[in-house]
Amino acid sequence: MKRRAAIHIISALGAGGVVPPGVLEEFLSGIDHVLDAGTDLEEWDRVVYDYGHQLYRRPFTVLISALTADIVAVGELLETSRPPNEQAGLLRVSAGLSGILADTLGNMGDDRAARRTWSTARRAADASGDRALRVWTRGRAAQHATWAGSSHQAVMTMVDAASEIADGVPSSGLARAYAAGAYTAALYNDHKTASTNLTKLKRTFDQLPHRPGEPTVLGFQESQLHWNEAYVRTASGGKGASDAIDNARTLYPSTAVAPIVNLHLMQAINLAADNDVHEGLNLAVTSLTDRPRPVMATRQLVEQLLNTIPRAARVLPAARELHALTAAI
Repeated sequence: MKRRAAIHIISALGAGGVVPPGVLEEFLSGIDHVLDAGTDLEEWDRVVYDYGHQLYRRPFTVLISALTADIVAVGELLETSRPPNEQAGLLRVSAGLSGILADTLGNMGDDRAARRTWSTARRAADASGDRALRVWTRGRAAQHATWAGSSHQAVMTMVDAASEIADGVPSSGLARAYAAGAYTAALYNDHKTASTNLTKLKRTFDQLPHRPGEPTVLGFQESQLHWNEAYVRTASGGKGASDAIDNARTLYPSTAVAPIVNLHLMQAINLAADNDVHEGLNLAVTSLTDRPRPVMATRQLVEQLLNTIPRAARVLPAARELHALTAAI
């Protein structure tokens, strides 16, 4: 049953579509099963960790297929009695795989499937008892909810839940939660709450262990800190946005296409806000041309840019081209 559902999911997403209603539920119903006593938990943890890096490197359709196959493998090792610590560990594996799948689905534009999968990831994380993972499944989901246009209340509910579970213990998930709280507040012109959450984000980051290496959706690096600050300041429309964008840009290698394109879109928004509409639109179009894949933040930033320019400017050729380039995002 789960394998059949997985085939439906892979086929739908591989064809550029969305997951049919009911199919995702059928597939996810097996994720909460735990693995047998012979399973190598350390190996599964390494698999989850590797996927956190692959999210930034591999095509989303390929990644979804691989993730789905691994979740099927986990789900098919069914209903064997095991010690509580093994049960908790394998629920942790299910939560990690499900969370990364939710992240990928969101970046593919399938918001409904992403929400459903985040819910499963949260339940698995809660059942595992792993506090850092419980916080991450809420913090990262809160970021996605903001980019998908969820209400201020919905996002802040997840932010508050992450903060309550963390209970003062810093983690990458808590940093992501405060980042989401900062820019969703900024988007709703709640500048006091945005500033408070940005301060909490920086304080949390300062307490995290910092290791060099490639970006991972499971962690939170200095480049991601400055990217999020740039995002918040751009959404706020206040001073300091350009400097924050420049600071973030210096921390990304040229191969980090997705975050760099989004930083260019933030710069385009600031140009438009300063009445340099033509240059802002041209920068946005140039940045999105031949872009290898969309990500959720891109959709929100393009929408913000189009809302920033005067209504009369939305019929300009560059604005129309921007619409065409982002139609599939």
